[in-house]
Amino acid sequence: MSTSPKVIPFESSVPKPGTPRDFIADHVHAIPRSGIRDFFEIVQSMGDVISLGIGEPDFVTPWRIREAAIYSLERGKTGYTSNLGLLKLRKEIASYVKRHYHVEYDGPTEVMVTIGVSEAIDLALRAILNPGDEVIYHEPCYVSYSPSIALAHGKAVPVATRAEDGFRLLARDIAAKITPRTKALLLNFPCNPTGAAMSRADLEPIAALCREHDLLVLTDEIYSELTYDQRPHTSIASLPGMRERTIFFHGFSKAFAMTGFRIGYACAPVALTEAMMKIHQYGILCAPITSQEAALEALRHGHDDMVSMRDQYCARRNFLVAGLNAAGLPCRTPEGAFYLFPDITGTGLTAHEFAVRLLQEEKVAVVPGTAFGESGTGHVRCSYATALDQIEIASERIGNFVRRLKKG
Repeated sequence: MSTSPKVIPFESSVPKPGTPRDFIADHVHAIPRSGIRDFFEIVQSMGDVISLGIGEPDFVTPWRIREAAIYSLERGKTGYTSNLGLLKLRKEIASYVKRHYHVEYDGPTEVMVTIGVSEAIDLALRAILNPGDEVIYHEPCYVSYSPSIALAHGKAVPVATRAEDGFRLLARDIAAKITPRTKALLLNFPCNPTGAAMSRADLEPIAALCREHDLLVLTDEIYSELTYDQRPHTSIASLPGMRERTIFFHGFSKAFAMTGFRIGYACAPVALTEAMMKIHQYGILCAPITSQEAALEALRHGHDDMVSMRDQYCARRNFLVAGLNAAGLPCRTPEGAFYLFPDITGTGLTAHEFAVRLLQEEKVAVVPGTAFGESGTGHVRCSYATALDQIEIASERIGNFVRRLKKG
């Protein structure tokens, strides 16, 4: 007598009797909580803390931009826009990108307005990745890159950057990580958390490598207006043969102090924009029209306000770099963004121990470098997107803390 084979279900899919089913997807279980947010749960439970932690401008959005948002509401502009965004905004973005980054995009078909750059990156990854495709990215880096790749069912492949190289990404280090499954390279320069920037000479061998291996480049240039000492910014999309294999991301949160407006954009060849739009269309529909009207004003008339804020960031940067170095925490002067990444190994503490004790003993909040990947070991991130008078006090407190450690 024949018998049917016994079917043994996957253990993870069938709960034991009397126990609730675990409804969470495996790949979500595997993603850690943000190291920044976990640390700031502690910060929020304390009073009188000077925060050099969260990467958010302390400036209020310039009045002309807020006024544009208010005026749009007064005129009753409260409906949906095109999935891609307001046409006038997309055309203005294309003009802005051509003027500042020397890359031409067609506003009606190659520009999409998104809920910040974070949504744009998520859309791009979901649009391009098949399960198991590899994306190379550099560490230390913004905390969402690796989880975003995993959520799109890709494999995140980190490449370490080092203080001795100014935290620049080197082509030879990328080459060592390329496999037949590599599909894309994700860049963020100027970089959060290191403040590192890449020159044209730095980017050219990387571009050549991408052309050689037929890689797509995702470039997050949200901090590109915030470069200092008259340093020019170069987008990898502007290099020969790169426009057709690059998705360019940018937004308004940092340079225009518009974090709460949650508005960004992606520029890419039509096929890529269309693929991203399909996901955006079903998941988001469109970015808020009020934020889009404000963004239009920022592009048209926000330059002087942006320059004024950048000049103040530069003064803060110079003060804090000097203070950290004087305290015995080696700190390079960053070329862009609004972050410092000092070396704290001389204190004998780990990055987490340093951050927790500095918070507890001096009420100054910084972020452990390991929140940005293993390459951040031995460092902490300090944001100078806070008022200079607060930075002065924080610098004095950090100096006192380090001197006590050395005496002990």
